[in-house]
Amino acid sequence: MQQGHGFSLEGTVVAVAADRDHHFSKPPQDRIMLVEGHGVEGDAHAGAFVKHRYLARRRPRLPNLRQVHLIPTELFASLSDAGFQVAAGDLGENITTAGLDLERMPLGTLIELGPAAIVELTGLRTPCVLIDRFQAGLKQQVLSSAETGPPFKCGVLGVVRAAGAIAAGDSARVRLPSSPFHPLPAL
Repeated sequence: MQQGHGFSLEGTVVAVAADRDHHFSKPPQDRIMLVEGHGVEGDAHAGAFVKHRYLARRRPRLPNLRQVHLIPTELFASLSDAGFQVAAGDLGENITTAGLDLERMPLGTLIELGPAAIVELTGLRTPCVLIDRFQAGLKQQVLSSAETGPPFKCGVLGVVRAAGAIAAGDSARVRLPSSPFHPLPAL
């Protein structure tokens, strides 16, 4: 379903992933459990305070706005066209979606996943040097050269607002904020 803002409000969960340890890629799972205010149960990035290794060393009591990482599967097709092979979980995302232009959603967008879970978008995932360590030259592919739109194309980050289990095949529905449109900041 398209609205006046130019993007779809309905999509699908293609894959889910989680990892207890801090590895760049996350192994696919049959299902994951989102825990309100915490993140993905059993994932290294879950918790009330930031778990990103670089940020946690500098500001360990910073609120965790990176509890869940979502990425559109459409990115994998464009990366494939550029000669890169990337699959669900490879870029460290917890949830891979289809049909949602995640990076263009405004700050505060709610994504309803499956029957009960809700994630509030807090920012764009900022690509780091680890992307090039995964595959040389990949970081340049996820930087946008467009003057309008998001500066990065490597997914979005969010916090869990309602708990629930999600799995591949579940619905992903968008609820836009009622406040004025504010683009997602880089996190």
